[in-house]
Amino acid sequence: MNVTIIGAGVSGQGLAVLAHNMGYSVFVSEKKTITDDAKKLFADNNIAFEEGHTARALKADEIIISSGIPPKSDILIQAQQHDVKLIGELDFVLPHIRTHNLVCVTGSNGKSTVTSLIGHILTRAGLHAGTGGNLGTSSAKFTTEDFDAVVLELSSFQLARATKNLRSKVSIITNLAPDHIDWHGSYEAYVEAKNRVLTLRDPDGYGIIQERDAETLKPSGKYIVLTWNTNTQHSSYIFMDKDKALLTLNGETSTLFHYDDTTLIGSHNLENVAMSLCAVKLLGVSGNVRELLSGFRPLPHRCEFAGEIDGVKYIDDSKGTNVAASVTAMQSIPGRKVIILGGQGKGEDYAPLAEAVKSECEHAVLLGEEAGKIREALERAGYKNIHDVHTMEEAVSVAHELATPGMVVLLSPACTSWDMYKSYKARGEHFCRIVREWKS
Repeated sequence: MNVTIIGAGVSGQGLAVLAHNMGYSVFVSEKKTITDDAKKLFADNNIAFEEGHTARALKADEIIISSGIPPKSDILIQAQQHDVKLIGELDFVLPHIRTHNLVCVTGSNGKSTVTSLIGHILTRAGLHAGTGGNLGTSSAKFTTEDFDAVVLELSSFQLARATKNLRSKVSIITNLAPDHIDWHGSYEAYVEAKNRVLTLRDPDGYGIIQERDAETLKPSGKYIVLTWNTNTQHSSYIFMDKDKALLTLNGETSTLFHYDDTTLIGSHNLENVAMSLCAVKLLGVSGNVRELLSGFRPLPHRCEFAGEIDGVKYIDDSKGTNVAASVTAMQSIPGRKVIILGGQGKGEDYAPLAEAVKSECEHAVLLGEEAGKIREALERAGYKNIHDVHTMEEAVSVAHELATPGMVVLLSPACTSWDMYKSYKARGEHFCRIVREWKS
């Protein structure tokens, strides 16, 4: 059988090698430039490829779509016109993943932390666990050996094309908030894509969601909600108490963990830990919680402590690339704050961001393409302590001047980085480097 893989990134590379190992004749078509490492991988496996889509890509029995390829991509439209069968990444890969304990994690924010933390806990418990997916390791990597458990972060892009049973024992939606509307076309379509992690899970598998998202998701089967509400109407739930998280399941209540068992910053990270420990418990894994959590560090650029200067703490949340993420960061980190906002937008409404800034921050420092739109939203909300800058160096300098001992300077842009940086990682690294230089 002849198959074409659309996209030569991490996802596409994994798909290409898997298809090759299954005996297919494989051709990879990438719209942009293919990295030297990817070219070597393809050459080592005798896989043909092209840079720039041509008619050659359509000469296939099936086209397999790697993660992130937009639905309105010209090559996909042409494939449909030529009646070439299109297959999403998950439908192609998941049947071949070699584990009986699959955990699938998605959500608008926090999914990378939850995925990584579950993998960390399982490994600390002595299991042979694989962790990856949208996190940076192709899901196809877990088709070559047996695993006690596999934990996959799944994006809305991947889930939008999923049609088959995911086989997941546990499916998690960390939270829902508007994101990637430009890709999906509407918030409703975005939610529908996310919800497939629940609707396509194993019939006996559990779902874990936020109580506030239950009405939107309308879950069926076995599921657990996370709530801060003492009067929840759900029969199975995680209750975030004052100093600990409690799990009520099958009529019995037990302590998941005490908040001082983790060093992660912010109440949103307490929710991440609670969901992670609940998932692990549903897989039948137990142990000393403090020991299981020990050694886990915040993922880079996700409310990561960057340093302290003159009694002011600097926190890097460059991964905060949408309004909901930045609002959560502001509300979860205690203390008076100076926030650095701006970048390339996603077409979001900045009114909720403005209200959070008004409530949580003494000053807002703005940079990037969206600075003007964010300023307008802040001014409409009656917020006046706005400072415009043009570079990250200037942003940190202005924040340094504005902050007084005991305050927090928070980089949580609520926007992507692509107007000024190649990735949110590059933006966060630059911020941290500037902070280190200030300290020295």
